[in-house]
Amino acid sequence: MQFEEIKKEVKEIVFDKLRMDCDNQFEAVILKEELAKLIARLEKFFGSPVWPSKNSLSFQIRELIEGFGGIVSGQILYFSKEGSDTIFAMLWPWQDGERTTLKIIKKI
Repeated sequence: MQFEEIKKEVKEIVFDKLRMDCDNQFEAVILKEELAKLIARLEKFFGSPVWPSKNSLSFQIRELIEGFGGIVSGQILYFSKEGSDTIFAMLWPWQDGERTTLKIIKKI
């Protein structure tokens, strides 16, 4: 799985605001109307979310994502580790019910 491929797919979605787009991190705010399209694209690359899940997150995953704000109830985490590549995506819904922050990160 390539970080650039994921970003390319995700960029086809209309964003409310683009916050960051660099070599190893992408962050944007998406409106509720576009959320289903975003989730479909993320699941194409990552499969099902690792959070929420009936399984606990491993210590290694929790430690890694903590540096990017961590994950709590109501949020979604996608995670993939293939060889030396670790890529994850976090969805943080806003309290207004209209917006969600997306972070996609490649650990380097």
